[in-house]
Amino acid sequence: MTPSRDIKRLLEIMAALRTPETGCPWDLEQTFETIIPYTLEEAYEVADAVARGDAEDLREELGDLLLQVVYHAQMAAEDNAFDFADVVEGITQKMIRRHPHVFGDEKARSAGSAKGMWDAIKAEEKRERAARRQARGLPPKQADTSILGSIPANIEPMMESLKLQQKMVNVGFDWDDPKAVIDKVREELDELEAEIEGGDADSREDEMGDVLFTILNLARHLQVDPGNALRRCNRKARQRFGHIETKLADVGKTPSDVTLDEMDVLWQDAKKTGL
Repeated sequence: MTPSRDIKRLLEIMAALRTPETGCPWDLEQTFETIIPYTLEEAYEVADAVARGDAEDLREELGDLLLQVVYHAQMAAEDNAFDFADVVEGITQKMIRRHPHVFGDEKARSAGSAKGMWDAIKAEEKRERAARRQARGLPPKQADTSILGSIPANIEPMMESLKLQQKMVNVGFDWDDPKAVIDKVREELDELEAEIEGGDADSREDEMGDVLFTILNLARHLQVDPGNALRRCNRKARQRFGHIETKLADVGKTPSDVTLDEMDVLWQDAKKTGL
């Protein structure tokens, strides 16, 4: 089998990998559940390539992410649930429907703002999904009954928090001043400190979650992307600790050979050099 620019070749490769007896033993063992960690990992690697501005890596990582879509579609086809063509048809149908100002007639193209139409169309789609579930005798999903229900509960936690907050903001449940959020951060830190003194592990975890949720709220108010902010901090941590290791190696030592105070001196030295 030879490489190709045609998506059909990728579908053929995945089908071959999943063919009983002649396919790849590892690929044949996988399920939707076992593949999910790889799907998430590939999405993060796409984000990393974008952050680094590396077009070559981005091209490769997008291919890895596409493979994950094909993988899920292949397993669904084996279950007679849907196939890759159904996925493509579904998303093209959705994008055409949600952009009448681009793909519709002149009336649709001039009617209202894109954001307003997008929200209205998504709301209509939600009502249609609820009707289909009811017709099948299924109970309503939270996604169809709650403002927050459309947000998946198993996405990356920081992203989930930000999406939950934005949904609440849309109905007016929000602070009107970043300073008020800072006060709330201090309040949550005080509650965490109290749990450190006398609480149990579950209580400390609860309070730590409140601190993180409020910090993300502060980032949103300051129009700071918390993921980018943390990535920048992580890069600085790598560089500064690398400075510590280099300086210690110059005198024949490693971090495990010195005290915390000695390492902190080198950390501060790294900060002064701009790392």
